[in-house]
Amino acid sequence: MIHIDIQKMLHGSSGQMLLGVDLKIKQGDFVALAGRSGSGKTTLLRILAGLESASGEIKVGDEIWQDKLTCKSVQKRGIGFVFQDYALFANMSVIENLLFVQKDKALAKHLLELTELEELQDRLPSTLSGGQQQRVSLCRALMNRPKILLMDEPLSALDPFMRAKLQQEILILHKEFQTTTIMVSHDPSEMYRLANRVVVLENGKIIQDGSAKDVLLKTSGSQKFSFEGEILDIKKIDVIYVAIISIGQQIVEVVVSENEAKNLHVEQIVRVGTKAFAPTISSR
Repeated sequence: MIHIDIQKMLHGSSGQMLLGVDLKIKQGDFVALAGRSGSGKTTLLRILAGLESASGEIKVGDEIWQDKLTCKSVQKRGIGFVFQDYALFANMSVIENLLFVQKDKALAKHLLELTELEELQDRLPSTLSGGQQQRVSLCRALMNRPKILLMDEPLSALDPFMRAKLQQEILILHKEFQTTTIMVSHDPSEMYRLANRVVVLENGKIIQDGSAKDVLLKTSGSQKFSFEGEILDIKKIDVIYVAIISIGQQIVEVVVSENEAKNLHVEQIVRVGTKAFAPTISSR
């Protein structure tokens, strides 16, 4: 069991805010941290890793990682960290990047086989694609068999096909190594596919905490689907109004009434739902 009870003053998207999180995570869980930019997700990961200071307590099993008297160093926390920017050593080959963490050739070979990188082990990072570099970064994070694997939007820079492929590999590695994984993500499909638990932060506080299904499937009444998106434009075409909405990596058109068009505005975050074949739109 991991118990995190920390507080830290931050400069959030709307000014100063208190990051105050009291969270218990079971060994082997895959937890997704969701919420708008500036809500405190990445800072929480960095505090857990020991990269930033905070007040409060962090306890992992019977070990105190942080309290009023103790603050374990990053190296002693048994953390694996996967960043957005890969953070590989440019002058080292793939296999050398892994062995730099732990001189365990058998484990390195096993990880490269699982991620289909064994034929690239002697290549330098600069000669690899983004997806290949991210796989190397993931393998390197697992080289010390970490108690906790932390991932900060690790797949955000990849195309949809590669994201889906790496999501499957992350899930395979998570299950094989039985690592407790905490991942920051903005992608609902990614969270639903990987996480058994989703924790939503807003202004430094937990506002939702539950299974991926309970948190992410936000339908009501007779709605069949419900998606959150941003209004890019509202146009009048002949006698009807059409809202152009960005949902994930897609752009959709939704017909709205004249009254709805007056009350909606560009950059507004809305929820788009469908009832049978008739889409509806409502303010978030």
